[in-house]
Amino acid sequence: KGLDVAERGRFQVFDAADVGELKLAWYVDLGAGERGQESTPLIVDGAMYVTTSWSRVIALEAGTGKVLWRYDPKVPGDWGVNACCDVVNRGAALWEGKVYVGTLEGRLVALDAKNGQLLWQTPVIDRAERASITGAPRVIKGRVFIGSAGGEFGIRGRLTAVDAATGAILWRFFTVPGNPAVQPENLHLPAAAQTWTGQWWTRGGGGTVWDAMSYDPALDLLYIGTGNGSPWPQSVRSPKGGDNLFVSSILALRAETGEVVWHYQTTPGDEWGFDAASQMVLAEMFIAGNLRSVLIQAAANGFIYVIDRATGVLLSATPYVPTTWAASVDMATGRPLENPGARYSKTLKPFTAKPGPKGAHSWHPMAFNPRNGFLYIPAMLNSAELAVSKLQPVGRYALSTGTDVSHEPGTPPDSSRLIAWDPAKGKVVWSVDHETPVASGVLSTAGSVVFQGSTQGTLEAFQADTGKSLWRTDTGASITAAPVTYEVNGTQMVAVVAGSGGATLLEGGVETAKYVPATNTRRLLAYSLKGTAQLPIAPTSALQPSPPARFGTPAQVAKGKALYAEYCARCHGGDTINAGPLKDLKHSSRLGDSKQWGLVVHAGLLGASGMPGFMAELNAADADSIRAYVIDRAVAIP
Repeated sequence: KGLDVAERGRFQVFDAADVGELKLAWYVDLGAGERGQESTPLIVDGAMYVTTSWSRVIALEAGTGKVLWRYDPKVPGDWGVNACCDVVNRGAALWEGKVYVGTLEGRLVALDAKNGQLLWQTPVIDRAERASITGAPRVIKGRVFIGSAGGEFGIRGRLTAVDAATGAILWRFFTVPGNPAVQPENLHLPAAAQTWTGQWWTRGGGGTVWDAMSYDPALDLLYIGTGNGSPWPQSVRSPKGGDNLFVSSILALRAETGEVVWHYQTTPGDEWGFDAASQMVLAEMFIAGNLRSVLIQAAANGFIYVIDRATGVLLSATPYVPTTWAASVDMATGRPLENPGARYSKTLKPFTAKPGPKGAHSWHPMAFNPRNGFLYIPAMLNSAELAVSKLQPVGRYALSTGTDVSHEPGTPPDSSRLIAWDPAKGKVVWSVDHETPVASGVLSTAGSVVFQGSTQGTLEAFQADTGKSLWRTDTGASITAAPVTYEVNGTQMVAVVAGSGGATLLEGGVETAKYVPATNTRRLLAYSLKGTAQLPIAPTSALQPSPPARFGTPAQVAKGKALYAEYCARCHGGDTINAGPLKDLKHSSRLGDSKQWGLVVHAGLLGASGMPGFMAELNAADADSIRAYVIDRAVAIP
């Protein structure tokens, strides 16, 4: 900021004028055995801390990439079946010489930042539950805050506060009420219970705090975002309706005690899988001529919410992608004006939801530029047909989903978009479309540059005011995590973790996703104006043979489609279109062999790697119906 030409040369700082000169400074391969990578590096005093899949931690020199130490919490491989969306980890926290990370199977771990030695570890979830930790902890005034995921597995949402020095649990905050016959754990729960019906507590309820947390030190308020209700159809978990507090909500808590100061529910009585767990930006902006301290969230339900972060008063709510479940939000009540047919569990008729359960925005970090007032959102364009499942009316999901073919003209049916949004005016300033269903989190810099990666392996820089592409490079590995920029010895650098998608080497077979590079690489890369490093030439992955011949009756294929949507789509992609971290099943080497397919899908042969078997939910004929559907799709899609 404010550097003249000579100073800029000496300090090697880049902006929109010279970002096109960025070159690779260094890279570190994370290992071919890794899975999805969703961590944003944490840089403190010249050291970089990165978490990888299976909750591993790596410390490096931020200027050179030299590895200082590695830590492996040795998460049991079979716990991967309890991870909704791969065995990922989104980052670490650091406080007074300690690095904190949540492990997949539910420990909060404190490490010595100098050498990676274990200082203490505290179990923060009940191992009898199918819960997991994938989000990054936060540290506030000597307290470490950690939530957990698992809403799709009948989990009751909670946030745990732990003493940063000792690991002692200080308090727990439950987001949804438990059994009314039991003494409530928190003061807010009796009132929340009035918004539920039936025996919701037997199904968990959902509302997990699996990612979003922000803190305002001036107000001393901790903001958390909660996940969807569980099971998804409200008629199953709360038969007579109700708002079901506090699922799909934003809450402001006292960090010292967990006391609720205010709440706002983005999706009352959610039954579309619309988490309010996207990261929240705390910003200062002028509204109606007055400077306001606000909280902004681009929620999964397709609306951007601007909220007064001291009082919880809703200031605006505007759709940023096409929405069919609700047309708008009533500003007098703060409630969405729902489509009369949107509640599929009430009408018992299928409903095509836009966005679909993937959401219009998920965990992928957005960014705010206080200079121009723009918000940069990694949005997703998708839709899905939702219906109460006749196959398993009280199952884990109790619904079936399938990607709908209706979409915006000129865009693929399941695509993504980088949106520059003016929250003060409630409108799009510019946008860039991507063909892939998911693009990475976003970084906005003071030098008027916006960085975003892609699942095709590119890292790109855009002009912050116009969206013009300024620089693009191929990392050789799919990106969904957000980049970070930092300074070391006068040199500005930008780093990103890559490797959330692409081919997965498993059981000797190479599986290649449709939209991503055919590579099994997972790596951490850093760029600067003076970089001289070169990436190795990636080996060419052999594609699987042509798909087997179609088999089965139309009814069997239709049954397989419904079963795939219920049990497979969350990891392997809706309608078999995959750009995530796992296999594209259309290219599976087991697809032509009913026995081999059944050993994985039905019997759980690969359970140690995180692939669940569904013996309790499916029979062998069901597994073969899924195979018939996947083959049908493999033949249909070139």
